[in-house]
Amino acid sequence: MAKLGIAEVSKNSGLSYDTIRYYEKIGLIPRAVRKENGQLEFDAIILDRLFFINCLKRTDMPLKEIQRYMNSVNKQESENCYEILKEHRRSIESQMNVINETLKIINYKIDNFERLKNSQTAERIAHANDDTLDESQERQD
Repeated sequence: MAKLGIAEVSKNSGLSYDTIRYYEKIGLIPRAVRKENGQLEFDAIILDRLFFINCLKRTDMPLKEIQRYMNSVNKQESENCYEILKEHRRSIESQMNVINETLKIINYKIDNFERLKNSQTAERIAHANDDTLDESQERQD
């Protein structure tokens, strides 16, 4: 299995050294092995785990719940992993419903502003035509 230094893990995961070390400390990722020269060395498979952790975080799974999930993974408690992910999926679906409802309201407001903007443009054009008519009548008089 390929080995990576913390710089490579950081670059490939988009996480800072401190975050990687913190995740290691709280058990989200396996401990790195320290090479003879003192540098940390991680298994490359850790990138997949960090990617998934980022997915869970982006969808607002609390760190404590991610820890619970990763502990279940480490203990190979597949039923527990399944239940945690099912619950999180329900949470994401609920968030999506709220976001979709909010988007409908925002779209409604934008449509109103566009109608207002278009009616104001139409009024300006009408007034511009009125001014032109007034000028042409003055010339005829």
